[in-house]
Amino acid sequence: MMGISIAGFDPSGGAGIIADMKTFTALGIHGTSVITALTAQNPKKVFSSLAIDTEYIEEQIDSIFDEYGEYINYGKTGMLYSTEIIKIVAKKIKEYNINLVVDPVMVASAGGNLAKEEIANSLKKYLLPHCLITTPNVYEAELLSGMKINNPDDASRAASKIGKISNVIITGGHLDGINTIYNKSNNETRDNSKITSIKKPLFKTDNVHGSGCSFSAALAGFMIKKNDLNISIKKSLDFTEIAIKDGNYGTLKQPHNFD
Repeated sequence: MMGISIAGFDPSGGAGIIADMKTFTALGIHGTSVITALTAQNPKKVFSSLAIDTEYIEEQIDSIFDEYGEYINYGKTGMLYSTEIIKIVAKKIKEYNINLVVDPVMVASAGGNLAKEEIANSLKKYLLPHCLITTPNVYEAELLSGMKINNPDDASRAASKIGKISNVIITGGHLDGINTIYNKSNNETRDNSKITSIKKPLFKTDNVHGSGCSFSAALAGFMIKKNDLNISIKKSLDFTEIAIKDGNYGTLKQPHNFD
């Protein structure tokens, strides 16, 4: 089993490509990776970031699929940094027919809300229409939906707005552990709505750096393992809960069965 992560590099090892590879390994998946940006950071502070040239990003993707194309059907994205990078990744995703989980990390060289809004708009225009699901936290979901999210009802409305473009799970770390899901494959009935929620416990811990990366990588991983989207979401939430409790994403305390 193989998967691909297209994301940034975190030298502290807690987030980005390294976190994704740890998660894939924990699930018994061989991870391939394409680096979109270098960062100088630790769990508490980002010092700087440096985008990789789009032609080199394209070459990284082509080199992987030249050898492993028949084995890779699923993957995820993390920090894509700029509109230009988003456009080239979207092009290659369509070319190689990759089923994609998009973690919409809002990072831009200029910083600030305007730059982040540009990234959000580019994701909505070029990448989200071609993905399986996107996994924003509350702040990212506010940018993607164009509305404030103060409570679970707001999250449901935001998920419906984003759901016009793609499936979405708004992760619940800032919503009392309530994860809000829009899955267009669910039937629109009173008992089986396209909007559902799953509540997970919150822990008093500083060990959350990279949790979004690990969750989105796990979501791709469980679909690589032939689970459907709803089951993959539930298993990925469980995986992330265990990772936070264990204190080391990917290299989890054994035994855990992640089939």
